[in-house]
Amino acid sequence: MNVLNFMNKRIVLLAICLGLAFSALAQRGGIIRGNVYEKETGQPIGYVSVGLEGTTYGTDTNDEGFFTLADVPPGDYELIATYIGYQEYVLNVKVTSGSIIYKNIYLEDAGVELDQVEISATSDQSRVQTQVSKIVATKKDIKAMPSASGDADIAQYLTILPGVITSGDQGGQIFIRGGSPVQNRIMLDGITIFNPFHSIGFFSVFETETIRSADIFTGGFNAEHGGRVSAIVDIRTREGNKKRLSGMVSASPFQARAILEGPLVPLKESGGGSTSFLLTGKHSYLDRTSPVLYNYATENGEGLPFAFSDLYGKVSFVAENGSKLNLFGFNFTDRVNIPGLNEIEWSNLGIGTNFRIIPSQSNVVIGGFISYTDYSIRQDELDFDTRESNLNGFNIGLDFSYYGLNTDVTYGLELIGFTTDFRFRSPLGFTTNFIENNTESAAFIKLTHRVGPWIFEPGFRVQYYASLNTISPEPRLSAKWNITDNFRFKFAGGLYSQNLISTVNERDIVNLFVGFLSSPSESLNFLNTGMPADDRIQRAIHAIGGFEIDVNNQWTVNIEPYIKRFTQLINLNRIKLRVNDPNFATEIGDAYGIDFLVKYAGKNSSLWTAYSLGRVFRDDGIQLYPANFDRRHNLNVVYTRIFGNQNNWEVSLRWNYGTGFPFTQTQGFFQNQNVSSGVNFDYLRDNNDLNIIYADERNGGRLPDFHRLDASIKKVTDIRKNLTLETTLAVTNVYNRNNIFYLERITNNRVDQLPILPSINMSLFF
Repeated sequence: MNVLNFMNKRIVLLAICLGLAFSALAQRGGIIRGNVYEKETGQPIGYVSVGLEGTTYGTDTNDEGFFTLADVPPGDYELIATYIGYQEYVLNVKVTSGSIIYKNIYLEDAGVELDQVEISATSDQSRVQTQVSKIVATKKDIKAMPSASGDADIAQYLTILPGVITSGDQGGQIFIRGGSPVQNRIMLDGITIFNPFHSIGFFSVFETETIRSADIFTGGFNAEHGGRVSAIVDIRTREGNKKRLSGMVSASPFQARAILEGPLVPLKESGGGSTSFLLTGKHSYLDRTSPVLYNYATENGEGLPFAFSDLYGKVSFVAENGSKLNLFGFNFTDRVNIPGLNEIEWSNLGIGTNFRIIPSQSNVVIGGFISYTDYSIRQDELDFDTRESNLNGFNIGLDFSYYGLNTDVTYGLELIGFTTDFRFRSPLGFTTNFIENNTESAAFIKLTHRVGPWIFEPGFRVQYYASLNTISPEPRLSAKWNITDNFRFKFAGGLYSQNLISTVNERDIVNLFVGFLSSPSESLNFLNTGMPADDRIQRAIHAIGGFEIDVNNQWTVNIEPYIKRFTQLINLNRIKLRVNDPNFATEIGDAYGIDFLVKYAGKNSSLWTAYSLGRVFRDDGIQLYPANFDRRHNLNVVYTRIFGNQNNWEVSLRWNYGTGFPFTQTQGFFQNQNVSSGVNFDYLRDNNDLNIIYADERNGGRLPDFHRLDASIKKVTDIRKNLTLETTLAVTNVYNRNNIFYLERITNNRVDQLPILPSINMSLFF
């Protein structure tokens, strides 16, 4: 705990200096705060209701199990903590003026299945938080879905969310409300993961069993998040088991997984801190099993050419007062090998630390993180030169949170430094080689104020791009009006910017080579007009509204119309014809639509229905055209039911329907004449490669509609105490629908998405 004590002394001094601006918010009463843990494992429990009996003072714990009750008048109280499936906890507390009381609360399992309770903590959260375009996912939510190979993964969960589109099973990318993948920031414990999805689109680099929670913002996110113009996915892992050594081993035809966790210094209810570790690993062998099990899945019968390995480790130090320090590291790798045609390899490794300090004599809670990451990708393609991209750099963040009776304040700083190195040779023979060093810094503040039925969250972020000498002021605002207890109106909006550019052009619906560039140092033209652009960063404006309706204790409805205006997007100019042509091209665009989410949570069953109606356009100054990922209609229906005498069986169904993606039609073909032999060239008899003449109208055609049914059935068998077997039978594409992947234009050969893939997975938890 010496490390935490050292951090306390240094960081509290900084917190005091920054907190002077909020001295007017001084407490008039006392403060009660603490952490809520699960008694069996010592894991923090999020969204527990904590309040003082007979008063209006109450709150919910955050995802780390932390709570604060501020401005409590002096007196004697009963502190009550309640959560679905756990026994109620009651504690007598005495509050004096100016006092800060800290309590650890340990909840015991009440032996009640969570799915048998009608009212969830999520409903309570929606009344006290704005939650515009935000969905909070837990491990339980992710595992409730039918999944390929029986291995639940957040990559598959994200695709059922309203406003989220995926391009396919192989090399699939995630598009969120009109934003391309590079415009979505996906984080793990505060560190940005630059390529979070494996080449077979069913799987991500994240281990589901270690996820504590994931905040998914499809738009309108506030000032604490920046550096992207479309969406944020903030994934946080849990600590290792603080009470005993435990883990999991799992195997399926797709991959093998393992987890080992336990205490180095066990957590004791009598007091004191704890130290725990968490190690995870998974490795795919689909490239070896598929020639035998799924040889029908590819045209040549050689199987699916995907292979990946993921490693993640974490050590957590938790002090008695809830302060914590986490040290973590990871190494993710991926490989696609199509013999004689294409080979792609990428790796992403990183190390980092994050912490939270809870000073004993201050109402300011301090958090922060430091991380370093290195991402590299290489592609060797037949008839083309090697393409390579590397991105490495550091990220440092510090934030301070103040909790008041009706007002909370969060403010902080962030510093990012990274280097991008990219080499590419275009089909026309122009070599692109960019090496850029970048430094970004940001400061933000967000105020949460509750007054009557209203919740206001104004925020402001200032992003400084040092390498471009550009300052980006970015006001943000979200609000909610609780018209009644069961009917709420909400809205959000703001300005957003980013520096990072993907080497994947937005005209590519699928591209396995995911490289990165920073915004160019060269000047840019605005929409091919010859007029200079205002700056060299990408920008967007979000505006979102909506309603939340609690029909009853089981049914909820969420409706959100939105618009994202991308006022500047920057792409690599891959149609460069002359040496003097610009290396980059700019576009603008609009994404607008409306998302519907209807949820049912019954005693033993649940239903999730998400429908999105949207349009995504881009304008390059020459044409206004639909983006390649413009799916007008998208519907996801997920049904889950638990049954059996011991409720140890679970069946899940997921049906997805989407209208076809746009594409540019073929107008004709021509021979690429090779006249290198000069006068000896025989243009009448020599045959050369065919090239394509594309239609003038970009993306004027539409592919056929997509639909697919996935199903799984799971049985949980308790062998003995602390030893459980989960057996899952899963079928992807149950009725073997031929969904088009792409069409080889020269040969007119249609390539489909993956066919029916049955699988069985066995996971042993100990």
